[in-house]
Amino acid sequence: MALELSAIEGLPEVGRGDDLASLIAERAQLEDGDVVVIAQKAVSKAEGRVRSLSEVTPGERAPELAAELGKDPAVVELILAESRSVVRAEQGVLIVETNSGWICANAGIDASNVVGADAVVLLPADPDASARRIRGGLRKAAGVAPAVVISDSFGRPWRLGQTDVAIGCAGLLPLHDWRGRADRDGRALAATVIAVADQLAAAADLTRDKTSGSPVVRIRGAAQLVSEEDGPGAAALQRPAGEDLFR
Repeated sequence: MALELSAIEGLPEVGRGDDLASLIAERAQLEDGDVVVIAQKAVSKAEGRVRSLSEVTPGERAPELAAELGKDPAVVELILAESRSVVRAEQGVLIVETNSGWICANAGIDASNVVGADAVVLLPADPDASARRIRGGLRKAAGVAPAVVISDSFGRPWRLGQTDVAIGCAGLLPLHDWRGRADRDGRALAATVIAVADQLAAAADLTRDKTSGSPVVRIRGAAQLVSEEDGPGAAALQRPAGEDLFR
């Protein structure tokens, strides 16, 4: 299998209410079987998920936690509001389970590449719903229905550095379960479940850098992964708490 990855050039700065699907369709020659990977921040900006810290009033818990961690109380208040639970809070790090089920630092809230001295961007409220909506918009605007992956940079336990992962997707199965199949020597595979949505997100990130201004990447050559149905979404990648040995 050969993959062709192309960053979509010429997209304007995305703002609240912008139709991302139309903006992409106008600039990309899309085909059925393509995968469109969109950086989370572009989706969040279009959905109005930008907040000014000066407009945030910390509640009772945020100032105490902020003092322990050396963080801005307004940022901590937003993190808590975007989270189901705090998983770890120590050494200046606040790891939470977001309202959409992701375990990550600071609920994915980020201040980079956003206009405004005190502005921060939140994750989409429902990234899978966002992916389905964008896919539907692409079907209408371009006449084809590529798979859509919404990606974000996550840190990883045990390893340095960040890599992009899928936090939302539509039009592909995010996991390919090979358990029960045989390897080339005939032995049954017992634990192999491939996170293809994460692999596509990480591959797309190789085509851009943090100053490229190109939040959308088209992947061609992965048509066998694309489905007519939207599928279960990236939420299927979340490990159930009962199977998580590190919470």
